[in-house]
Amino acid sequence: DEFISSPPRKTVRFGGTLSEILLKYEKGDTTDFELLKHQLSDPDIKDAQIINWLHEFRTSVAYLTKELEQLVNILLKLPWLTRSREVVEEYLGFLGNLVSAQTVHLRPCLRMIVSQFVPPRITIREDDVDISDSDDDDENLSENFNTCHRALQTVARYVPSTPQFLMPILVEYFPFINKSERTLECYVHNLLRVTVYLPTLRLQILELIIEKLLKLDVSTPQQDIEDAEEAANNSGSEEKSTEEGLFDMEEDEERKGNKVVSSSSERMAHPLAERLDILMTILFSYIKDVCHVNGKLDINNTKDLYRDLVSVFDKLILPTHASCHVQYFMFYICSFKLGLAEAFLDHLWKKLQDPNNPSVIRQTAGSYIGSFLARAKFIPVVTVKACLDLLVNWMHKYIDNQDTGANAYCDVALHGPFYSTCQAVFYTLIFRHKQLLDGNLRKGLLYLQSLNFERIVMCQLNPLKICIPSVVNLFAAITRKYQLVFCYTIIERNNRQFIPVVRSGTGGDLVQTCTNPLDSFFPFDPYILKRSKKTIDPVYQFWEELSAEDLENLKKPIKKGTSEDEDDDFLRGETPQNDGVVGIAPNSYESNTRSPMSSMGSPPDCYVPFP
Repeated sequence: DEFISSPPRKTVRFGGTLSEILLKYEKGDTTDFELLKHQLSDPDIKDAQIINWLHEFRTSVAYLTKELEQLVNILLKLPWLTRSREVVEEYLGFLGNLVSAQTVHLRPCLRMIVSQFVPPRITIREDDVDISDSDDDDENLSENFNTCHRALQTVARYVPSTPQFLMPILVEYFPFINKSERTLECYVHNLLRVTVYLPTLRLQILELIIEKLLKLDVSTPQQDIEDAEEAANNSGSEEKSTEEGLFDMEEDEERKGNKVVSSSSERMAHPLAERLDILMTILFSYIKDVCHVNGKLDINNTKDLYRDLVSVFDKLILPTHASCHVQYFMFYICSFKLGLAEAFLDHLWKKLQDPNNPSVIRQTAGSYIGSFLARAKFIPVVTVKACLDLLVNWMHKYIDNQDTGANAYCDVALHGPFYSTCQAVFYTLIFRHKQLLDGNLRKGLLYLQSLNFERIVMCQLNPLKICIPSVVNLFAAITRKYQLVFCYTIIERNNRQFIPVVRSGTGGDLVQTCTNPLDSFFPFDPYILKRSKKTIDPVYQFWEELSAEDLENLKKPIKKGTSEDEDDDFLRGETPQNDGVVGIAPNSYESNTRSPMSSMGSPPDCYVPFP
């Protein structure tokens, strides 16, 4: 009775083999074919059924031509990743057989695999509204990604041309920058994993990732990030005072699933900055992992990656104005070995001095040289000197060529690369003068005198008029202190030309003269993304605000002929005859003692007495 009343067990399959069903379909009998499609599309399909069907499909791939594309698409939509290990193995075998026998299905197979590079979408219902979001709590996510990469490797093994078909698909499936942080993080992480077993794609993948990072970077100016942080800190401190101790449970919830959720102190308040921070952390980790094997720097790996990154730098970063963070991938890889930093400087120097390059690219190369020499802690003084020699000699030759010609006047449009180089040298001296003079002050001063700054400052091209005022003022103070050149007469003359004028006699708007005619920026200004800055900070040279004592010291030059025991004479010297500290007409001195574009930046300036 029990046997008769119980329903029959759902059979794994219905009548006829797969080849019979497909032959019938070719003859026009579609009944079994439709049943087959229906069974494969059934969300409740059992693992045993999937395995049986896949097994048959593996032996019948010759039938799966372009005409049966619809059936293949149903097979590619099977939920194989979330099924048992047996289903996964059978499916990987099927994929290998399919692409080797019918390369016409290569693109759909690659699309199916790449679509799994992000967490699956789930629909959350909030206030009667369906919100689609990524399922961040999927505990098997890491395992699923591993399986996807196995699938991709299987396909690539059977079809050697896989990389050229894969790259456009990787570009197409890259998530929009407003997608959740987790989605972007997973996708970028998986892209970088692809470069490990498909090395021919590495340059293109790095280019794709850095292009997307650059879009994020230029969409989030540094000022916006700082404003968002300040607003968050203000609201945070208000909440803390009113709701003290209310959120103690947060600590226990920081570990969620397999991933560590960022503590609120590490999160960026600006949503796009938060995404950029996560992705930059992944990029830095990738660079470190590729360059280091068993904890030791692998020179060949590092050189290969350096070449790829320089290529991306030239194509994407150098032509982009005022990006804040993405360019630090070059800063980071150069910190691994001095030879790389020197190669990068040499590369920039060639860009700067080549008259065939557009003026804007040459100027940007100058900005990168100055900022890199000033900020990279890992560059020794000997390299700084070598670079200063190159740059200053080039400047003197430029002056030789221009000073007597028809173009010997101050004009950014004509002499942009020259002014950019001047600013790079001044900026480097501001940050590095202490190290250049360290140990043997007399020898250091002789070296600085040999650079003949006086000729550069006094030339007809008038670089002090074009460079950013904050750089000019600190350069003037330092060079005056060591009696290298007296800039203040020129600065005052330039400032008289910068006096604002009124548009009309009836008292219209003031027209303020541009104080940054070069439109220059310092690409390695302080890095402010909280997580990824931990990677940069140990190799970065910060600027420390000048104390009142340092400012006082800068006012008083070293008097020539001082002896070691005359400490008072060390600080003596003539001061300018005007009331301002350094005689700058429109500004107070203090407003210009900050590092350009930022209030952070070089070590404290303490000066060694003349030996």
